[in-house]
Amino acid sequence: MALSKAQKEQIVTEYGFANNDTGSPEVQIAILTQRITELTDHLRTHKKDESSRRGLLKLVGQRRRHLAYLQKKDVARYRTIVERLGLRR
Repeated sequence: MALSKAQKEQIVTEYGFANNDTGSPEVQIAILTQRITELTDHLRTHKKDESSRRGLLKLVGQRRRHLAYLQKKDVARYRTIVERLGLRR
């Protein structure tokens, strides 16, 4: 269920400011979004997997906090990442 190294590198190059930029909010939000979509697909087939459901809710909360931080610090970057990822907010 975890992202592979190649997937993370692809996300970092697409959303980061440098090749090794893993700490910027955009990259962290993009990685969390990818993990959330994979967990959502998993839960569609395994409806009674409550452990994964709890993990999914924790990831959604983390992403919400990152988005709130980015919105507070830089609204333009917040709007671009929300539009690029197709998030409703």
